[in-house]
Amino acid sequence: MEAQSLPHGKGHGVTESFLMISIENPEHYIWGGNCDGWHLLKRDDMSVIQERVPAGCAEVRHSHERARQFFHILEGMGTVIFEDREINLEKGKGMEIEPMVKHQFINNSQADVHFLVISIPSTRRDRVNL
Repeated sequence: MEAQSLPHGKGHGVTESFLMISIENPEHYIWGGNCDGWHLLKRDDMSVIQERVPAGCAEVRHSHERARQFFHILEGMGTVIFEDREINLEKGKGMEIEPMVKHQFINNSQADVHFLVISIPSTRRDRVNL
């Protein structure tokens, strides 16, 4: 990854050097046997993960004790299942999930779904599988 410089001065809101991130260069992992995750930002106070879930696949139902999450669909359609309802999300749509809320992401469509999961703070050591 190549560092790029920004103009010096006040009010830029970013550090002098930063890294451009895409799914070609961050840490990649496989979960659930055939789903992909890319850590676009991996810090203790915040994480941004791009995920790919193939048709017919799902994550384990779970909750987070501290992390607040925002799911945003980049391509395809996915469903977030809660205890009392299901919410379908399509490209360009997103939703917030508060801490302690039991949920499960599932792809009931016929195509891959690509989405961002933004978590504050990070979900490391915070997930409770149900």
